[in-house]
Amino acid sequence: MLRLYRILPTKDDHTPRYAAERDGRWRLVDGDVFGRFTEGAEIDHEKAVVLAPVQPSKIVCVGLNYRDHAAEQNKPLPAEPLIFIKPSTSVIGPGAAIEAPAWAGRVDHEAELGLVIGKTARDVKAARAYDYILGLTAVNDVTARDLQNRESQYTRCKGFDTFGPIGPCIAVGLDGRDLQVQAFVNGSVRQNSRTRELIFTIPELVEFISGVMTLLPGDIISTGTPSGIGPIRPGDQVTIHVEGVGALTNPVVIRA
Repeated sequence: MLRLYRILPTKDDHTPRYAAERDGRWRLVDGDVFGRFTEGAEIDHEKAVVLAPVQPSKIVCVGLNYRDHAAEQNKPLPAEPLIFIKPSTSVIGPGAAIEAPAWAGRVDHEAELGLVIGKTARDVKAARAYDYILGLTAVNDVTARDLQNRESQYTRCKGFDTFGPIGPCIAVGLDGRDLQVQAFVNGSVRQNSRTRELIFTIPELVEFISGVMTLLPGDIISTGTPSGIGPIRPGDQVTIHVEGVGALTNPVVIRA
């Protein structure tokens, strides 16, 4: 399997590049990961700084897409996907800090599988959905829960800067139908489920969302979170782990 990392090759190099990892060996990518590319010179990945794997124009999130999460929220199963958008400015990569607003009350983690769109997608049928997916990544749909509970819209509670950690890579060729999705806070398991529990499948989500809006290369569909959502606090370390993708870890700090 191929994993694509967006990196700074060294701490002193400020030009982002993609690196392709196979079996632990990293090579710089020549060309466009959303088009044609080749794998070039091998690099020492320990010297690299790993960034968010894409800079999406939007993250399209799906609410209540695990049966157990709908139950813990005391909400009925949706008849069709419930979608909302996290802005591009919410995106951070591995190691960057989640800034929890001091005034916003409870802030939660939400572990999710993300689909990275590989080419422009509009009115895509489910049968062709995988033709438009470059690969898979991990997403933490960070949510200001107290704000969510008192508002009918999700823009503010999920749209703060730093509330969209993604990464650590794009896993290409990984089958997303039955992957383990977990959240850890300070090493303790908070969420633990599998994507086979999704109410709406990956092809169904691509068809539904691309029928509403055009998806651009690098955009992400975040497929929903399982039960076990819970609060995170300044000083915590939050890790989202998706089987085959890897671990996305971010510290939590206070935003005054």
